[in-house]
Amino acid sequence: MTPGDEHDYGEHTGTRLRLPETDPYGGARRPARSSSRSLVTVVGVVVLLIAAIAFANRGGDDSGSSGTATEANKPETKSTAPTGTKPVESKSGTIPTGYAHDAQGAQSAAANYAVALGSADMFVKDRRHAIVDTVYAPAVAAARQSALDTAYSSAAFLSNIGLDKDGSAPDGQSFVSRVIPVGTKVTASDAATATVEVWYTSLFGLSGEASTNPVSESWFTTTYQLTWADNDWKVVEFQQKDGPVPVGRDQRASTADDMTKAVEEYGGFTYAR
Repeated sequence: MTPGDEHDYGEHTGTRLRLPETDPYGGARRPARSSSRSLVTVVGVVVLLIAAIAFANRGGDDSGSSGTATEANKPETKSTAPTGTKPVESKSGTIPTGYAHDAQGAQSAAANYAVALGSADMFVKDRRHAIVDTVYAPAVAAARQSALDTAYSSAAFLSNIGLDKDGSAPDGQSFVSRVIPVGTKVTASDAATATVEVWYTSLFGLSGEASTNPVSESWFTTTYQLTWADNDWKVVEFQQKDGPVPVGRDQRASTADDMTKAVEEYGGFTYAR
């Protein structure tokens, strides 16, 4: 695994993004009144959209259709609905551990491990070591640790993403690396192993007025090979692919200050199936 497996630093096209005119980060400094007006506009659009959907689903057209969904066209919800079962009872540092020895536990483990492996802590040596020791199976942890140390200490790699040689962000900027799982599914499992796919979106970049690598959004699906070791699910290997990628909305990018504040103030979650 290399850092590029967890993050995509390429340029994405095919979506629409309204960029402000003046802020070098990608978001204009707008007066509070403008923000309030935008909020009112968004709320109004959402209310109108909800009303339109309700009207469309009300039925009553000339065809005599009752508007009642049949068994054939009802959406399937079982595969993505959360069970409500508490995922873990303990943590190793900040990483949830102690998952149930079943398919649900494997999905919860994969989702939370994806968050840890995609975090900014992976760029700090001692924190990276703690993550790898927690997430990977003992049989592969040492080899994975060595490979990751080589990759994450590469001066060329760090420079390419805008970080200093020690992995820290330049003065006046904040480094953002965050994975947000959208859903999981098990494609194979038995008492000793499980294969779990995690679909997620990620935020990656530097927030700050002088940033040349502003925080951007990407979408991936990672397939984790898990094994039952030390009375818990652990990662053995994984493969990553792009997407599925939703259509981007025509939204104005936030200012550097707003992005930095959001990342600092909004914490993550413990994910569970």
